[in-house]
Amino acid sequence: MAKGYDQHKERMETLNYFGKDLARRAKSKCELTGESNTPLVIYEVPPVPKDPDFERCLMISEKAAAQINNPKTLVPDDWRYLRELIWSEQELVQIMACRILSYIAQSEPWAQSVLDDAYLDDSITDAAMANPIT
Repeated sequence: MAKGYDQHKERMETLNYFGKDLARRAKSKCELTGESNTPLVIYEVPPVPKDPDFERCLMISEKAAAQINNPKTLVPDDWRYLRELIWSEQELVQIMACRILSYIAQSEPWAQSVLDDAYLDDSITDAAMANPIT
């Protein structure tokens, strides 16, 4: 049990080491909602690699993380900003935008419309659909 705790603690320390660079890249805004002046957390985009990888992390708001981690609580109107972020230059943002919009599209026509209008590279849509939000 202590081994698992130690591994988790070491992973969290490594992720926290990424914090300054992630905050700088995100311009201290949630990379998925665009919110500023809100507490941010480091989110590892699935599939999570064995070792923490800066290139697999996003800086997102606590609220966004809570909704992604428990999709049944996802509030579609909180994610309308994805209309713009689907065009992000960052692949991870595009992947997560696609995943979230695909989940929302099950009940919200506007989300499906955004996906239909987004001409994403096949690698982005393949990565998004490989680990959908369920």
